[in-house]
Amino acid sequence: MFDFVLNKEQLKLRDEVRELVGWVPRQMILDMDQDKITFPKEFLQEAGRRNLMGCRYPKQWGGRGLDWVSTCMVMEEVGVLGYIFACTFGVGAELVCDAIILHGTDEQKERYVKPLLAGELFAAECLTEPRGGSDFFGATTVAVDQGDHFLLTGQKRFIVGAEGADYFLVYARTDPQAPNHKALTAFIVDRGPGVETKYLYGLMGCRGGGAGRVVFKEAKVPKANVLGKVNGALAVFNTMMIPERLGTAAMTIGAARPALEVATGYTTRRKAFGKAIAEFQGVSFQVAQAAMLLDAARAMVYATSRAVDAGVEPNRVRRMVSQTKKFVTESCQQAAHNAMQVMGGIGYTNIFPVERIVRDLRLASIWTGTNEIMSAITASEWYREYAQTKASRDHEMDAAAADEAEEKVYE
Repeated sequence: MFDFVLNKEQLKLRDEVRELVGWVPRQMILDMDQDKITFPKEFLQEAGRRNLMGCRYPKQWGGRGLDWVSTCMVMEEVGVLGYIFACTFGVGAELVCDAIILHGTDEQKERYVKPLLAGELFAAECLTEPRGGSDFFGATTVAVDQGDHFLLTGQKRFIVGAEGADYFLVYARTDPQAPNHKALTAFIVDRGPGVETKYLYGLMGCRGGGAGRVVFKEAKVPKANVLGKVNGALAVFNTMMIPERLGTAAMTIGAARPALEVATGYTTRRKAFGKAIAEFQGVSFQVAQAAMLLDAARAMVYATSRAVDAGVEPNRVRRMVSQTKKFVTESCQQAAHNAMQVMGGIGYTNIFPVERIVRDLRLASIWTGTNEIMSAITASEWYREYAQTKASRDHEMDAAAADEAEEKVYE
């Protein structure tokens, strides 16, 4: 943890989160990994009781009125329990709440945000469909206007929290004639008639989060549950990308941290050829690289969170968030890989938690937008910035033969 970037209030909050982490029973972690617990309601209830969810939201709605730096710190600390704890914590308290806080009515905030942050209700975001995930605007779930309500029909899959959610944030097509980016509406959909959790997936890792398929069969959604404007889901989606991807980056660091700590401790105790294996550069250099990657990841997370807090130009924030998500998740996966490698065969067993951490972290570069999508966004926004930036000097001319114009062939 970068303690030096936190103020006294944030350090106090960090200690509160660490107390929550210490409260979680070992058996809960084990039972979730074995899908004996399919959704961690008890954990979320306790987090809500301690007022630790949604810390950056206004106190009026159950938050603490803090900032993104505080949020990233909280997400990292929750992540040390296991990636799925941070996933379920973040999906409700960050993603769904963020959408309602930014785009919802006061009535929606009172009904859905306050009890969620208090740990009394649980929520899930329904975005990915069986036909695709990255092609968000190609969604085929439809909502038909019936006057005072909509009838929602379609399917969403890989929905973290599907098993335990009391309500869902759902994107559906409401204007079949409009261009895709003007055809979708965001809805708050209560669990009830016409809403069914169809299938819980046998996941490689991140088990116990209730990930499943949600099926809507002419589910009745009151007009009062439209989030934002009809056909205006683009605005909701765009703001959601910050908590989805920046929050993911922060919590991935936390989830990788125990792997590094366990491997460091192991290599100082394990002996080979008459000395601790930490004394061999082939081992210690891999541990050092893992520590370096996690620190570099933190540096990106906190720089980006400060940019968001400072209100930096949206397109630049979009680039920073995207490249942060990609760099951090891949760095953390490498750090966990190094941890397993230096531990050798024992790291591949359930004697130590490293094998679970490696499995869990594999999700990081896939969900909330694949890292290939992050690269596409980063490239697009970087070229846009380049075209709009006026350099302090013409660097191209700082070469000995820069005047040889006939050598500069572009077509």
